[in-house]
Parts: sequence; structure tokens; C-alpha cells
Amino acid sequence: MKIIALYNMKGGVGKTASCVNLAYLSALEGEITLLWDLDPQGAATYYFNQKAKLKGGAKRLVHKKTNLNQFVQPTPYDRLDIKMDFLLDDKKKSELQFKKMLKDLKHDYNYIFIDCPPILSLLAENIFHAADLVLFPMIPTTLSERVFQQVEKYFCRKKFDTDKLVPFYSMVDVRKKLHKETMYQFSSEHKQTMATSIPSSSLVERMGVHQAPLLTFSQRSKPAQAYKMLWKELKQIG
Repeated sequence: MKIIALYNMKGGVGKTASCVNLAYLSALEGEITLLWDLDPQGAATYYFNQKAKLKGGAKRLVHKKTNLNQFVQPTPYDRLDIKMDFLLDDKKKSELQFKKMLKDLKHDYNYIFIDCPPILSLLAENIFHAADLVLFPMIPTTLSERVFQQVEKYFCRKKFDTDKLVPFYSMVDVRKKLHKETMYQFSSEHKQTMATSIPSSSLVERMGVHQAPLLTFSQRSKPAQAYKMLWKELKQIG
């Protein structure tokens, strides 16, 4: 089982859209996939036209011996499930609880994608601890780079493996000279940056209208093809 988290402290960078489309591509290729929607806005859940059915279930997951599978819902797409709502109390070694919950899903899924909340918190620490990769979507701006550097320093301070913090560019406008210059400079300094970038497009925004992954209604569009390339590159990381 591979655990891939998508994280950024800054909103509006294409985090959830990337998580949804990558999870969909994983399932489309035959991988049994779970998308765990931990962002309080629940955008990933909305994109799959789902509604949370769990009331107060988050604390039950932490405090009681509960089968996590009963809180998982199927999406309209084969081999792709979604799970919503989670809360960690501020207990010592609570990261072990989270890792155990993920371990319980080991034999059920090939890939778990986590749409992370945009804050540095106990929950974020647990995700960083458990994930195999933390994908960091960035807009090609100086502010986005500063946020990445802050998270990178946080990884170092907490002694997380910085090799699994992998940035990629999202919402890119290749017509803008600043975007191209920013991407080139940052990528030359951070070799782990994904080669594939996601172009800015109103089609990605229309995921909310269709309540579906981009590839289900605009498969041949440039952003859809970019997500396919990103998924291919992601698999090659291991």
C-alpha cells in the first residue's frame, strides 16, 4: 500500500483538484484506491458528489476499537472509495493511532490519497509521519516558494524525511514570463521538483459544476493530459 498526501498551507493552489484526479487515475488503471478527505471544506467529497454520513464518528475512531472500513463510502467510479471526517486528540504518541488506522487498510487498498487540511497541526504531523510521499502543489510565485521553505524547515525541525516532500507546479500560465522564470529557478535549486506541471484552466474549476474528476468530462484537454503525465511520473518515484 502506498500513501500519498497532498498538502499546502496556502489555499487555492490546486491541492484538492490534484488529489481527486490522481486518485481517479489510480483507480482507472486498476488500482484499488481510497481518497481520504481530511480538508474541513470537504471539497474532494463534493467533487465525488458524496455526503458525509458519519456524525461524531471521528472521536469514535480514536477512542474506540472500530473497523475503519465501515466509515468508507464507494464513489461512482470502480475501485475508488472515499472516506471523510477525522480528528485526533492531543494524546502522547497519537501518531501511532493514525498509523495503525492506515495499517488496518493495508490489505484493502493499493493506494491511499490524503487531501490534507491547509494547516500545520497535530493531524498534519501524523500525516507527514505516515505518508510515503507528501506532494506539495505550488503556484509559480515567490509567496508559494516561501510557504514551501517554511514546510521544509518544519520537516527538518520535526525530523521528518525531507526526501518525501515533493513539490510540483500547479495553475501555471506559460504565457507569463515570471511563471517560467520562477519555475526554472526553483526547480534548479530543488531537484526533487516534479517535471510535470498542471496548467491553469477554467476546465479544472468546472470540476465543481460537474462534481466529477476532470478526466471524466474533458479527457483530451491540456490539464487532463498533464494530470496523466503527473500520475505517470509519480509512479516512477516508487
